[in-house]
Amino acid sequence: MKYKVYIDGQAGTTGLQLRQRLEHHPNIELLLISEELRKDEAERKRLINRSDVVFLCLPDEAAKEAVKLVENPNVCIIDASTAHRTNPLWTYGFPELSQEHRQEIAVSKRIANPGCHATGFIAGAYPLVKLGIISPDYPFSAHSITGYSGGGKGMIQEYEETHRPLAYESPRQYGLSQTHKHLPEMQYVTGISAPPVLSPIVCDFYCGMETCIPLHSNLFLKKVTKAELTELLKDFYKDSSFITFAQEETGFLASNTMANNNGLTLYLEGNDERMTLISVFDNLGKGASGAAVQNMNIVLGLNETQGLE
Repeated sequence: MKYKVYIDGQAGTTGLQLRQRLEHHPNIELLLISEELRKDEAERKRLINRSDVVFLCLPDEAAKEAVKLVENPNVCIIDASTAHRTNPLWTYGFPELSQEHRQEIAVSKRIANPGCHATGFIAGAYPLVKLGIISPDYPFSAHSITGYSGGGKGMIQEYEETHRPLAYESPRQYGLSQTHKHLPEMQYVTGISAPPVLSPIVCDFYCGMETCIPLHSNLFLKKVTKAELTELLKDFYKDSSFITFAQEETGFLASNTMANNNGLTLYLEGNDERMTLISVFDNLGKGASGAAVQNMNIVLGLNETQGLE
């Protein structure tokens, strides 16, 4: 059986990545809109209501307006924007967090796809709080390095200009005001009492991501060694198809080792007193389009790895 899928916002970076994955998906028929009608509301509405699943790859306000076009109650919306990630009427699309999360996604018609920096942080922080190792009041912080594709078409063009500013050769920290748009979902999903201090950093490589959470064991609720915490985290994600655990033996951990991959690898490095919990993944894969396709597969009752091998 082929399911009908429409991407509203297919010309953006996330939309293009989704299309690449879905064009080779054996269970999907892509409904495409012609370039001249891309912003035509009547044609968008027609395609939205013909679909089994619709991906919204739009700015926040445009995503909210697109939801208003839905008249067919059977249409499932997967929103890649920030618009609905802390809305309790929407399901947060991170199935690995628990069997309950997965079951909610399977029956939901409104799914908010996680943000990229949020994915890296939540993958590490959520089990620590859920297992009672760390209090929700723990003073979380994270630095999160991303390839420049995370900034969309405008940033991609800036980085790939022949005569670009010298500053682009260097890692650049941004979100300095601590108002990054992913902070609300980081707090909402993990249940922590305050958003983390987040230091997002964009670097001169196309795609890939590395999110690092510093941990001080003297602030833990439960006394655990690095080895014990490693086993607890491995067990938490033991049934996951996309989240795995590894140990870095070289002393270096590159941010682009999972580029062009739909999975996420966790590392716990350091010693029994001071550790760093690190998520390495692709900002366009598990951090965006790969996660969206995984959620779609769960909704449609397919193997969640279909089209993502």
